[in-house]
Amino acid sequence: MGKGPGAQAELRRRNFALVTHALAAGEDLTRAAVAAQVGLTRATVSTLVDELLAGGLVEERGARRPGTVGRPGTPLALADTGPAGVGAEIGVDHLAACVVDLRGTVRCRAETPAANRGRKAPDVLAELAELTARVTAAAREEDLHPVGTTVAVPGLVGHDRGAVLRAPNLGWEDVPVAAALGAGTIVENEANLGALAELWLGGHRGLADFVHVSAEIGIGAALVVEGRLFRGARGFAGELGHVPVRPDGPLCSCGATGCLETYAGEKALLRAAGLATGDDTEPGTGAGTPALRAAADAGDPRALRALDEAGAALGIALSGAVNLLDPQAVVIGGLLADLTPWLLPGVRRELATRVTDRQWRPENVVTSALGRDGVLRGAACSAVRTVLDDPASWITRNGPDSGSRA
Repeated sequence: MGKGPGAQAELRRRNFALVTHALAAGEDLTRAAVAAQVGLTRATVSTLVDELLAGGLVEERGARRPGTVGRPGTPLALADTGPAGVGAEIGVDHLAACVVDLRGTVRCRAETPAANRGRKAPDVLAELAELTARVTAAAREEDLHPVGTTVAVPGLVGHDRGAVLRAPNLGWEDVPVAAALGAGTIVENEANLGALAELWLGGHRGLADFVHVSAEIGIGAALVVEGRLFRGARGFAGELGHVPVRPDGPLCSCGATGCLETYAGEKALLRAAGLATGDDTEPGTGAGTPALRAAADAGDPRALRALDEAGAALGIALSGAVNLLDPQAVVIGGLLADLTPWLLPGVRRELATRVTDRQWRPENVVTSALGRDGVLRGAACSAVRTVLDDPASWITRNGPDSGSRA
């Protein structure tokens, strides 16, 4: 294998990425600690860090530790200025946008209620563009420079065109979202972004294989295998909401009957708990979850029964995924995270009965600490992590000698 300029450049890119990802995962690491973690020599890491400092991607924190000589004792951190990611979210009942820095910290955020089901897609996208422009302007005032935008959508995405192929809860088919929002826009399924947020920000040390379940009006899931998102052959893996749990059950928006969504989706839960308002054809509000939680807290029998039945339906659907994939854990996120005190007994009961691995334990089902914000934060982090994945290219384009700035 030759060691020409191309191979050397690739090795350099790889080493840069090892350092930035180590700093993203740790806190106040020194050069020596980074070297030990990534398996590079201290001299190599020190040279890379110097370039990252000059490029504005890394900063030194505080004074050198007592008893150390030179730079190895200086704590390092990813910079809180410079490259940033914009995340945007199209929900059935709201639009949201935020900006995160390299550390994944939310620096600017905006959200507005919006009844998007059945609404014309160009109108939704125009309003979303205004929202992202607002947070982007606020970010620039903090010396942050967005490098891209990722949009989370509740539907199937054609990644080659950045289009929403089908989003039943919005009433959308073949909507060119990326083209409408401009260059640098990536479109991704909301459940996938929620799972990535859990992987990057969820605080689950050592968790690399899991099923992430989230919900708004519908129910989505995403699979993380060996620390990577599993998309499936056509990119549509994770449609847990349309797994049949009772084939003779109610008609679902997808056209099938007895799907999980008809038992554990927001509308189904509110209806079963006696909290639904208005015509069932009206879009959900997302505000029904606090009312349902309040009813359950008060011991309302109908609400408790609805939540237990929804948990059982969720457990039935998840048992197939657990038996098929053998994940380390199931993570419950999104709006469902607020309801886990009442959902988890039913989920765990069904999993205990149906999962063939007798080593599976109730504690393998965990609640996300990110909750509803997971999707939006995952979108923004997805955009900015392009810099962490290839800091060498960013420095080349935007470093102090480049004459440009992202």
